[in-house]
Amino acid sequence: MLSSEDHMAICSQLGRDITPLEAAAFENLWSEHCSYRSTKALLRTLPTDGKNVIIGPGDDAAIVSFSDKVALAIGMESHNHPSYVDPYDGAATGVGGIVRDIISMGAKPIALMDPLCFGTLDSEKTKNLFEHVVSGIGDYGNCIGVPVVRGDLIFDESYRGNPLVNVVAVGMLDPENIITGRVKTPGNRLILYGSRTGRDGLGGASFASRDLSEDAEAEDRPSVQVGDPYIEKLLIDATMAMCSTGKIRACRDLGAAGFAGASSEMASTWGARIIADNVPLRESGMNEVEIMLAESQERMLAEVAPEDVELIGSIAEKYDLAWADVGEVIAEPRYIVEFKGTVVCDLPIDLLVGGAPSCEREMLPYTLEKPFSRPDEDIRTLCLKVLAHPECAAKDWVFSQYDHDVQLRTVSLGPDAACIRLDGNGLYLTCGCNPRHIHLRPRDGTANAVLENVSNLACYGALPICAVDCLNFASPVHPEINWQIAESIAGMGEMCRHLDAPIVGGNVSLYNESDEFETQIKPTPMLGMIGKGEVIRRSPPEEGAILALIGTTRPEFGGSILDCITGCGGNAPETGDPAIVVSIRNMVQSGSFAAVTDLSRGGLLTALTKIAPRCSIEIRGDPIEVLFSESYARFLVAVHDRTILRDLPHTILGTVGGDALTILAGDETIRLTDEDMAASGQTIRDLMRID
Repeated sequence: MLSSEDHMAICSQLGRDITPLEAAAFENLWSEHCSYRSTKALLRTLPTDGKNVIIGPGDDAAIVSFSDKVALAIGMESHNHPSYVDPYDGAATGVGGIVRDIISMGAKPIALMDPLCFGTLDSEKTKNLFEHVVSGIGDYGNCIGVPVVRGDLIFDESYRGNPLVNVVAVGMLDPENIITGRVKTPGNRLILYGSRTGRDGLGGASFASRDLSEDAEAEDRPSVQVGDPYIEKLLIDATMAMCSTGKIRACRDLGAAGFAGASSEMASTWGARIIADNVPLRESGMNEVEIMLAESQERMLAEVAPEDVELIGSIAEKYDLAWADVGEVIAEPRYIVEFKGTVVCDLPIDLLVGGAPSCEREMLPYTLEKPFSRPDEDIRTLCLKVLAHPECAAKDWVFSQYDHDVQLRTVSLGPDAACIRLDGNGLYLTCGCNPRHIHLRPRDGTANAVLENVSNLACYGALPICAVDCLNFASPVHPEINWQIAESIAGMGEMCRHLDAPIVGGNVSLYNESDEFETQIKPTPMLGMIGKGEVIRRSPPEEGAILALIGTTRPEFGGSILDCITGCGGNAPETGDPAIVVSIRNMVQSGSFAAVTDLSRGGLLTALTKIAPRCSIEIRGDPIEVLFSESYARFLVAVHDRTILRDLPHTILGTVGGDALTILAGDETIRLTDEDMAASGQTIRDLMRID
């Protein structure tokens, strides 16, 4: 419902009351989901330009340069609230929506990433959400032929009533054939094509801009879209065929706020006159509000010169897609909609699009870190518990549902970043953040999220090209949440500038809290990042290789996996040293390492299981600090010549080889065999109890 304050402000500017369609259009386009009214001033502080940036924030997707012959489209979107109400369809349509953002730029989608956040797996509700979200993403991606190559999984009680489903899509296109989402010429026609319009998804944008109620599953089900991946595949192919003709002047996908959102945003450079009666429908008796605001999936809007309408329509028909001429671009800066011969909407287009007033809200800093309390358990027990935590556990059950090899470009899936082969080079993809660290230290934690993603690329010698973000927070009406948002964006901007990783696009998802469970999500400014480097195929280091830890380890346990399992508390990590990351990247490029991985969740222990599960190391100092601290800008490397490390802060740990992970800590020797680690239940399949 449009707030009384907004309603009064709109009527005051127009000098009249507004029609039902105008009210619905303002409710959705002025919603937080579409207008970013609580965050747009902060978002303007982020670095968005760079040597590779062709189109930054503001369009359906960003465009960056990869090579002389290849440009990349990249976007990131959330589908959080819908995925709680209907996890399968909510997650599936999240994939479909971000893929359409990519194809609207004229790009063929080539890769997906899916960072996901859920409650803890001791809840049957969470298990159900997790299972169906993963299934929805896998089924949709597999059906449209786009590989999911990377993801992230976070399990924390704060997401119990409000899971996060974020999706990154990347596409490739000829840099000479970029299509944008703003109309070019008055007199051109607007062509709607794809699926027919139904009543599903009504009010989706406004639904995504409020808290989830206790009865959300029953009350909000009509706000969740239902997708059809087979039509999406036809839509991809048809759009690529249309773009190849050179006749598409502008293109936009129909997402939040449906046809009203896409057509008004697309026409905001000039104006538009829409004939709502012309929209192809799949349900009879729909009124103008339902036609214009429904968020039915798999629909696109294109600007076409009058003489090219028949050609574009014939391509839609070839792919068995519905299409219609639904209006025209006009020179007057107004947004006009006609229905049954009557004008049902007539607004200044700049008031509807971009006219939402900003929100100034109070900020309240807080301090949540608590003193470190040393765990009572012995080191071996702690090791097994850390490895059994679902964020450290094997993710095969998830990955096995995704077709990674479709399109035949995928080189590897990790462990630190995925690689696909593109134009003779490696396109590297990584995503994620650590909400527990960010909750304790929003600025440092978000800066470290940027650093961690660049560290993942550095393990392959890849330079960052750009990043996209999805800023997931609870309600900004709470002063402490508003402070989290401001601090997180500041930390992100600072580190992105330092590491030359511009933020070229993204999404803001607020009001992620649950009345049912009385929970607020931890601040989750999720990142997706791409980089470029040589194609590197990782292999295990040879027996006898020297293992070394590079970087500075501090007693930083707050928000760590150790903290999750023991409640030990402690300080969250300070911002890591980006110079270490740059040095590692340079050394990987020169071939200095037999193996390398960065340290993140679970600290050194989980890093050892990635590249040297059979090794012997000796710990000097406090074994809890050395094994479980989650300080950033640290790397585990295997080398054959230790002298190459002389210019870096490092500690020699031991050597690769043996029949177990053997840790000598003072007078204690800890052996973790394959059987020990398997017995700890260290797979998602075991934790889900899935046969």
